[in-house]
Amino acid sequence: MTTQLDDSAITVLIGRFFRTLNERRFEGDWAKEYFTDDVKAESPHGTAVGADAVRQSQQAVEDWAVVQYMNTDILIEVDEADADTATASWNSLMTHVHHQSTLGQLGEGLDPLFTVGGVWDVDLRRTADGWRFSRTSVRPIWMSGTAPQLPAAAE
Repeated sequence: MTTQLDDSAITVLIGRFFRTLNERRFEGDWAKEYFTDDVKAESPHGTAVGADAVRQSQQAVEDWAVVQYMNTDILIEVDEADADTATASWNSLMTHVHHQSTLGQLGEGLDPLFTVGGVWDVDLRRTADGWRFSRTSVRPIWMSGTAPQLPAAAE
C-alpha cells in the first residue's frame, strides 16, 4: 500500500532525477540525491552496479548534444511487508539529439534525432535522506531515427 506522502516523495524523486539529466546538472556528488550506493542499472547499454551505474547514467546523457526525457503514468507500490522498499514504473518518451560531429561521421542526410518510447521499472529504498533508486531498468518499446553507434563488444 502506498501512502500519499510516499507517493508524492517518489514522484518528486523521479521528476527531479530526469530534470537533472535533461539539464545536465552533474556537479559534485549529484547522484547521492537519487541512488543508493549499491544501485544496479540495467539498460540497452548493459548492466552496471554502484559507481559504474552512476557513470553509465551520466554517460548516456553526455553522449548526446541534447536530451529530453518526458515521463507519464507513474505507478508506485510500497512493499506492505517492508515499508522501506518500493517499486515504481512509468512510460517515458526519450528524445536525443546527435552531436554535429557524430552526424558528420555517420554520413549526410541522417536524422539528427533518436527517439525512444520505453518503460522504466525501478526498485526504491527509503534511506535516512529519503527515497533513493536501488535498481533502475529501462526497456525500449519502439525507436525512431538514427540510433546511437554503440562500441563494438570486446572479443
